Amino acid sequence: MGKRLVQQRRGKGGSVYRCPSHKRRGAAKYRKYDDLEKNGKVVGKIIDILHDPGRSAPVAEVEFETGEKKIMLVPEGMKVGDIIECGVSADIKPGNVLPLYKIPEGTPIFNIETIPGDGGKLVRAGGCYAHVLTHDHENEKTYVKLPSGKIRVFDSKCRATIGVVAGGGRLEKPLVKAGKAYWKYKATGVKWPRVRGVAMNAVDHPFGGGRHQHTGKPTTVSRRMPPGRKVGHIAARRTGVRK
Repeated sequence: MGKRLVQQRRGKGGSVYRCPSHKRRGAAKYRKYDDLEKNGKVVGKIIDILHDPGRSAPVAEVEFETGEKKIMLVPEGMKVGDIIECGVSADIKPGNVLPLYKIPEGTPIFNIETIPGDGGKLVRAGGCYAHVLTHDHENEKTYVKLPSGKIRVFDSKCRATIGVVAGGGRLEKPLVKAGKAYWKYKATGVKWPRVRGVAMNAVDHPFGGGRHQHTGKPTTVSRRMPPGRKVGHIAARRTGVRK
């Protein structure tokens, strides 16, 4: 009897594919965008630096002067006891959170909001940063160059943190052995190891079987194919090297 494809099993769900969210420290978001930040600033103090399993960057537990505590992403160079400022009148220095229109052009930033007040969505992986390119004050827009090289337009009231996300260089050290990879993927809820379809038997995968490892059929499939055949380049407009 053959097996269902991995994407079918992942889609159905179950303990093997469920992310171990009980290990997480919590959502790393900004505090609520209230009048204190819109008209001045709120000061917080880093009381602990924490390892968050499955996240590529460490997080900090910040206690604000209002009494609330938040889990936040921090830039390189910050330590326990450092001060973080959030608001329009915050200083331009690593770790502080400001609206984009208050950040000078050319400044490295991370944890950018896509909608004002959503808590931060983009550029959150360890070692990542984006650049503020220019401000369009007339239309209240800010142009930001993302780590991918794409230039994206944001509402100038969206907040961002100044600096580079801590935890950079994580991928520079090789895993060396399979045991390290096992624990890496176990923390993130990713099914590992991932077996190639051509290495399987014909009963287990559309690309399996044959006298040698080859797909044996076109790798581009229609969007209307049944789930058991939907492997390879699904509804691809084109394939191959762009010339």
